[in-house]
Amino acid sequence: MNWRTVIGGVLLVVAVLSGWSLLRNRDKGPQVTVDDGTVDYVLHDFQIVVLDDEGKESTTLRAPRLERLRADQTMTIATPVFEMPASDGNHWTLRSQTGWVSAKGEEMRLRGDVSGDSPSEGATPPTTFRTTHLNVFPKDNRAATDALVTMTRPGMEQSGVGFELDSKNNTYHFLSQSKGRYTPQR
Repeated sequence: MNWRTVIGGVLLVVAVLSGWSLLRNRDKGPQVTVDDGTVDYVLHDFQIVVLDDEGKESTTLRAPRLERLRADQTMTIATPVFEMPASDGNHWTLRSQTGWVSAKGEEMRLRGDVSGDSPSEGATPPTTFRTTHLNVFPKDNRAATDALVTMTRPGMEQSGVGFELDSKNNTYHFLSQSKGRYTPQR
C-alpha cells in the first residue's frame, strides 16, 4: 500500500468527521457568553461634547482616563472636568476626584473634593461652591447634592446642607441649615 493513499484516507476521514460535527452542532443556537465585569474600552486624555435633543451642547467632559464597563455600560472617570453651558453661552465648570456616568448619560456623579465655578465672563458674578459629592443631570441643566455646600461670591459667603443648581437660569438654592455672611465691598 502506498503511503500517499494512507494519508489521503486519513484526511478524508477527518474531513467527513469535521463536517458531521459541524452539522450536528449547528442547531444548538448561539453560544451564551458570561459577562465577567470587564471593561469594553478605555479612553486616555480625551474630550467629549454631549448634545441635547435639539443638537445643542448639554455638557462637555474632559479627563485623563475613562473606562466603560461591559456589564451595565456605565463609565467611571478619573479627575473629570465637566463644563455645563449657561444661558449666555458661557460655562459652569465642575471638577472632582472621580466621576461616574449612567449608561444613557442622563446622570453623572462627582465624588471627592467637588468644586463648581461660574463662568468667568458674562452676567454671573464670580461664584464658587465646594462639596464632597454632587449629582449632575445635563439634559435638565441641573446639579444637586444632599451634602454640606459652601458657596462664595464677591462680598458674600453662604453654606447649607443640600443644594440645587440650575445652570440654564443661573439660579441655586440651599435645602436646609442655610447660613450666610455678607461683607460689604469698599
